[in-house]
Amino acid sequence: MRKPIHELVEAQYDFVVAMRRYFRTFPEIGGQEYGTQKKILSELKAIGLEPRQAAGTGVIVEINGSKPGKTVAIRADIDALPIQDEINQPYCSQHAGLCHACGHDGHAAMLLGIAKVFKAIQAELAGTIRLIFQPSEEQFPGGALDMIADGAMHGVDAVIGAHLWQPLEVGTMGITYGPMMASPDQFTITVQGCGGHGSMPYQTVDPIHVGAQIVLALKTITGSNLSANDLAVLSMGVFKAGDAFNIIPDSAVLQGTVRTFSQSARETIFACIDRICTGICSASGATYTLESCHGFPPVVNNPQVAGVVATVGKEVLGESQVVELSPAMVGEDFAYYQQQVPGCFMFIGIGNKAKGITYPHHHPKFDMDEQALAHGVEVMVSAALGLLK
Repeated sequence: MRKPIHELVEAQYDFVVAMRRYFRTFPEIGGQEYGTQKKILSELKAIGLEPRQAAGTGVIVEINGSKPGKTVAIRADIDALPIQDEINQPYCSQHAGLCHACGHDGHAAMLLGIAKVFKAIQAELAGTIRLIFQPSEEQFPGGALDMIADGAMHGVDAVIGAHLWQPLEVGTMGITYGPMMASPDQFTITVQGCGGHGSMPYQTVDPIHVGAQIVLALKTITGSNLSANDLAVLSMGVFKAGDAFNIIPDSAVLQGTVRTFSQSARETIFACIDRICTGICSASGATYTLESCHGFPPVVNNPQVAGVVATVGKEVLGESQVVELSPAMVGEDFAYYQQQVPGCFMFIGIGNKAKGITYPHHHPKFDMDEQALAHGVEVMVSAALGLLK
């Protein structure tokens, strides 16, 4: 079946590229993917399938084989980011302030290509392929839970998904046989002090000084309170206070993120954050509030499913082109599907230094080597066929 699948994928390559460029040109953010959904529904109906709307702006469609068998789901996220597109390409975003700067345009396009390949071999299938076009991956709490509530995982035996990945060169694939991506949590600390004139700090409780001490102390948590075997990151992203050079403000706002792979590490870090804030604020005469938002669970690949994916990846791309990765500290709501059934998430390389495709995810000049789209389609089609067996 390898050669026919490769030929089918090659025959759909121009279509997949065209779809990717369409979605890049007309991006929509989570929960507002109305035009994206309309396009997906139209393309699926055009090839003789019967898709249905799901979870507001998502789509679910099945390709039922001529023989009974297992059900394998393949998921793609379809939402864009609130970023101004800065690529110098004809498919630059036409929606001001919105951009597919993460690769979801390619994910949606690949899944449409996968639909066309499976439709072409439908008579040979034993089992069912379910395709899940999911909205709102970029926004907490993510669109996966809504898709699951709308039946996306009902009767599914295994699920796979892929992320087009700029750190990997085109022609390569990355995978793990366990932890793949972390839980992305966030927190906000509001330090309440007492403002006053910059020339008389003794009359104030300076929230900037207090906040600075908190920031420095937070950076010691992972090294001092967790085992070296615990993968964890704590980073600060926001420190806002004051509006004038000579006025000590009343308050300061600090925001950061915590990335972990275990519930115990997550609990330890948040307990330490609270304890540090209590101690420093108490010693300084300030008060504080701590708000936390727990994100997706960690993405943890099922070893058996990952084994099937890795095997076909080596057949498609070459033995040396499939690499086992260290877990990434980014997050993905694909984890919710893996809580329902065994699953595997993979990275498909899209970087190409020779072509100047080097900008990272979430950068306004992010782009991809589109040859990766064919790699992703062929690997996922082949992996799904392997899992049906």
